[in-house]
Amino acid sequence: MAHISRRRLLQTGATTIAATGVAGCLGQRGGSLDSVTVAYVPIYPNMQHYVMEQEGYYEDVPTDVTIERFSSGPSVVKAFASGDVDVALFGITPAMVLVDKGTNAGILAANSRNGFKIMGTTELVDLYEQEGPAVFERFEEERGRKVRFGAPPDGSVPDIVLRYWIQEDLDVGEMESAINKSKVPPAKAVQTIQSGDIDATIIQEPFATVIGQDDGFGELGWSGDILENHPVTVLFANPRVLDDTEVARSLVEQHVAATEFTRDSPDAAAAHAASVIGSGVSEDLAATAIDSQASAFFSNPHTITDQAATMGEFVADVGNIEGPVETDNLFAFEPYDATQG
Repeated sequence: MAHISRRRLLQTGATTIAATGVAGCLGQRGGSLDSVTVAYVPIYPNMQHYVMEQEGYYEDVPTDVTIERFSSGPSVVKAFASGDVDVALFGITPAMVLVDKGTNAGILAANSRNGFKIMGTTELVDLYEQEGPAVFERFEEERGRKVRFGAPPDGSVPDIVLRYWIQEDLDVGEMESAINKSKVPPAKAVQTIQSGDIDATIIQEPFATVIGQDDGFGELGWSGDILENHPVTVLFANPRVLDDTEVARSLVEQHVAATEFTRDSPDAAAAHAASVIGSGVSEDLAATAIDSQASAFFSNPHTITDQAATMGEFVADVGNIEGPVETDNLFAFEPYDATQG
């Protein structure tokens, strides 16, 4: 997809991007929205956002786009629920929570899938290779305590994948009975496991790559083997956007273009991610991580519906939602389907 030369972005806490026209074949009518606010959490799985921002793709959306950075998923959920943001790039489980609570919104596109590795000390990895599913029982017998796992909060995407691994894949009972889990944010996981405070973690890139480069640690599993093609983050929009066909389709079109850019120019995409994420994520690290199994970027929302339903059952079990959210209530397929015609 060809794009006009990129204008300089104006940074004022949030980034305001003036639209210059309608991309592609969407020119059905003028956009009724004066502006939209796009929120993101600075994590590697939101790769399309970094490409869209740095390559100027947001400029082709037929409305003014303001970009707001949030430090965590829960903070975006609060802002989305209050109407402060219109579009969010975050985990699929927060999207489920919002829809379950009655928020009228939908997933326009998927961002990433299969995005976690389960990393542990070499001692634990060796024991797992010997014992398989019995690893947790044998570890407790030998050490007098359960395996200490660091992971994001209950109901988050990595927490759900970890639960599925222990309860369904390994079939060793409830997660809480098998391991001792503590809440560790992704950015703190490297320091926490290297300091010896935990024995293992389920972690996204580029942090999985950092841990894997340390001789004292290894890989217990990859989430793509545990729950094949499970979603990680998504592009989520409120009714203001969904009701404006032109804007919704344009956002999806630019998202697809960003996915294609990432596939065709991975090093450039990784550099874009590093420049926006910061927090010690260098270009070299981002480029190494983009070759990981846990770096799979795509746009088609249809490819994640089945696994979204499976994950929804676990989110409900944790108590974050009343019950699995119906696919028709969670996804808004029309904008993506229209761009593929």
